[in-house]
Amino acid sequence: MRLLLIEDDKLLGHGIQAGLRQENCIVDWLQDGVAGEQAWQLETYDAIILDWNLPKKDGISLLNAMRHQGDTTPVLLLTARDTLNDKVIGLDSGADDYLVKPFDLEELLARLRALVRRNQGRATPKIYYADLCLDPAAHTLTQSDNPVKLSNKELLILQILLENIGKVMSRQQLEEALYGWNEDIESNAVEVFIHHLRKKLGKHLIITIRGVGYTIPKQ
Repeated sequence: MRLLLIEDDKLLGHGIQAGLRQENCIVDWLQDGVAGEQAWQLETYDAIILDWNLPKKDGISLLNAMRHQGDTTPVLLLTARDTLNDKVIGLDSGADDYLVKPFDLEELLARLRALVRRNQGRATPKIYYADLCLDPAAHTLTQSDNPVKLSNKELLILQILLENIGKVMSRQQLEEALYGWNEDIESNAVEVFIHHLRKKLGKHLIITIRGVGYTIPKQ
């Protein structure tokens, strides 16, 4: 998952970013509502973790503005406010889920996976295709019930392609999903990962559409 974290508490923000990165997530972190809104408008994210009380523009105002523009990116609202009325306000403003501070990182991850899964119209937590079974929560892949060892980046690329069966994903789209801000990207990184996946899973799984990108065809 590529996530946008908008949280002004530096200690909490650093902890969330570090914890999610350890779980194979790409996390861009900003600390005020205005900067968060700009990133939200310019980048594509699987989900957004949004604090309610932010400097410059609060989370609810930001959420209302983005929903008014028709943005449907899943949003998990973080707040210390725990009254029923606060929860109603947050959800009715367009949040897809609500998590009260303090919280456990495992619960945050589980809620994010559920939001992304629902947004993709996928009912099951695991992704199945032919003889493949990918478990995003466990970061594992099996082929014909046999475990296949993949690097984090290889697993991410495969997950993106499996979540977009029949769609062609450009190299730029894959790079944006694989790398956060200020991360160095080698010019042929995506091609190398695709080569490794074909070597491990079969050369016909991922199709190259020359000049456009990569796809896994519908069955």
